[in-house]
Amino acid sequence: MHIRLEKFNHARRQKRYYALRVTPTLFGEYCLMREWGVIDGARQVQRDYLPAADLAVAELERLKTLKLKSGYAVIPVQIGLFT
Repeated sequence: MHIRLEKFNHARRQKRYYALRVTPTLFGEYCLMREWGVIDGARQVQRDYLPAADLAVAELERLKTLKLKSGYAVIPVQIGLFT
């Protein structure tokens, strides 16, 4: 599961993004990867490992709700051929 959120504030010259992704690991856990930063600029990545898929998806939804409340909008993710 992959969600990308973006926030544009032209008055403050902000163009930011926040991406969330849940993937299984080789050890039976699930990795919740958060990536955020300036569009076409610096970025940061954080990974959290959770024991079950439902816990990872619940945390993803919680973070998504927080970002939507702070002005971000969900952007459809385009999956390329080689991702």
